[in-house]
Amino acid sequence: MPGHEGTEQDILNQGGADAPQAQVFSRRDLLAWSAGIGGLAALAPLEAAAAPHRYRNARASAAAARQNGRAQPMPHEIAFPAQYQPGTIIVSLGRRRLFLTSGPGRAIVYPVAVGKAGRSWQGWARVDGKHVNPAWSPPAVVRASVRGLPDIIPGGAPNNPMGPRALTLDRHEIAIHGTTRSMRRSIGSAASFGCIRMYNEDIVDLFDRVRVGTPVLSIA
Repeated sequence: MPGHEGTEQDILNQGGADAPQAQVFSRRDLLAWSAGIGGLAALAPLEAAAAPHRYRNARASAAAARQNGRAQPMPHEIAFPAQYQPGTIIVSLGRRRLFLTSGPGRAIVYPVAVGKAGRSWQGWARVDGKHVNPAWSPPAVVRASVRGLPDIIPGGAPNNPMGPRALTLDRHEIAIHGTTRSMRRSIGSAASFGCIRMYNEDIVDLFDRVRVGTPVLSIA
């Protein structure tokens, strides 16, 4: 599966990469797509004060976090702008967060890594595939930056940057996926070639909550 992730050294050492379509949309475009995007700016205090409604399998996820180390907070449910339909994914590039709307005025928030400068994208997409332990074939944009990559890294391999799950989008070589052990530290930063990178325990949780066809909105 094509996809893009990580720093050049991490890719060489651990097999990571994400690639995007570098597109920039005006604020007017974004507001036309979804009214009230500015409401996301008010979510920081809401998120901090929200009761910790932990996501499904919270005990197992907490155990995995303790074992693997986690620099970013666990997923939890927060108040969210009500104009988004339940079952919509919203990625905030600036806040390095992915929101999955769970009901009217509510969303589950996950920390993520987003595309580095010149590699991030904004606008609408849809989930067009769900993959368990996907193999990874380094795309051309990654090969141009990193020498010595294999043609394919098998699914489930510890150096596979897709991690245990991947949600491919209907954009060229873009996915929401897991990570490798060494790349966990990148969550919460702008580090990928365009994909949305998550902790492995978080992508497993998100994967079980969404379906093919789920709308995805990436905003500044």
